Amino acid sequence: MVDLVLRSRRVVTPAGVVPAAVSIAGERIVAVGAYDAPVEAGLELDLGDSALLPGLVDTHVHVNEPGRTEWEGFATATRAAAAGGVTTIIDMPLNSLPPTVDTEALKIKQAAASGQIHVDVGFWGGAIPGNAGKLPDLHAAGVFGFKAFLADSGVPEFPPLSAAELATALDTVDALFVVHAEDPDHLHDAASSAAYADFLASRPAEAEHAAIATAIAAARASGRRVHILHLSAAGALPLIAAAKADGVRVTAETCPHYLTLDAGSIPDGATEFKCCPPIRDAANADQLWRALADGLITCVVSDHSPCTPELKRQDTGDFAAAWGGIASVQLGLPVIWTAARERGYGLADVVDWMARRPADLAGLSRKGRIDVGADADLVVFDPDDTFTVDPHRLHHKNPVTPYAGKQLHGVVHATWLRGRRVTGDEAGGAFLSRED
Repeated sequence: MVDLVLRSRRVVTPAGVVPAAVSIAGERIVAVGAYDAPVEAGLELDLGDSALLPGLVDTHVHVNEPGRTEWEGFATATRAAAAGGVTTIIDMPLNSLPPTVDTEALKIKQAAASGQIHVDVGFWGGAIPGNAGKLPDLHAAGVFGFKAFLADSGVPEFPPLSAAELATALDTVDALFVVHAEDPDHLHDAASSAAYADFLASRPAEAEHAAIATAIAAARASGRRVHILHLSAAGALPLIAAAKADGVRVTAETCPHYLTLDAGSIPDGATEFKCCPPIRDAANADQLWRALADGLITCVVSDHSPCTPELKRQDTGDFAAAWGGIASVQLGLPVIWTAARERGYGLADVVDWMARRPADLAGLSRKGRIDVGADADLVVFDPDDTFTVDPHRLHHKNPVTPYAGKQLHGVVHATWLRGRRVTGDEAGGAFLSRED
């Protein structure tokens, strides 16, 4: 006898979308059988034509607690994640105080999150000037790798690495390094302006191209793994393709906003669209989609990076003064599904990009798939239903999003985390470490 059986005519498995009955005992999936197979279970639910997806894995989330909890906190961020079908997040090391740049800071962050998390949570460490000697101990403590900036991060306590400092960090510890790749020599100070075009001009594509070349050179010289975060500039794709062909261990991700939003359609003063690197034009997005379908871009993650409405400078609409970051952890699945279906992609593609591949990036073999032995992280998703985004109905702390008012396809009706239904009332998430 198993604890739970979920039946659906559209179960997204590694073998494709099939009718199936998914049996769960404890925290794990123990069988994926025929849709109408008899199973003795404590609870059985027939979802009919609603799709059953594996819980999404978002490896790029800024929670900001402790220290900047007014921007976002673990309770609100993880409740939003679960409502959006995300059952695993990996928290970025900056914007919290202290940043996660040594083992003591990791303990402080875990203590702040304890008892508050509604999904499973892992942590990235941070590589900053002067902390290379602390990276091995932090890696041994279970962080999934190290985040590094090659340009100003926006917060003074997390300064960028030079090319030489990045090379030193990679030589110090055999770990995955995830890199914010913009080259400061190609960035320009943005003048005070409500015009998005002025902000975009201050962060040209060449800044990404140059920084990605730096990261690739470090990976080539060291033999270490380097992952390019939130790729925005499609012109850098040939650099990545050539490096991979040479055997360099480099991968890249992109985000929903780079795939679905268009610089030419951003209104003046709409600072909720500001992020770094910036949203570029529709032709650029088309190239990112092709690279995603070809596997050159590994995965799609949120880069959920919220702040207070005041820091977004919605009062003035000044892009230069506004904080750069987009809050989207709850909306990534419907945003991507809405665009993907219009381009002829299916649910299996979206699950590959947003569940399996991010799990593989982090080495989480039991996450991001509906298969025997995997964690019973499951999402009931109606791909045909629609809704209009109301920021005040989202669960992240501050009601700011560039998707406000957009009609999206795909509604999450229920989420299970390791076999238990996530309701938002009880914080049942667990901490994950690299050994998991």
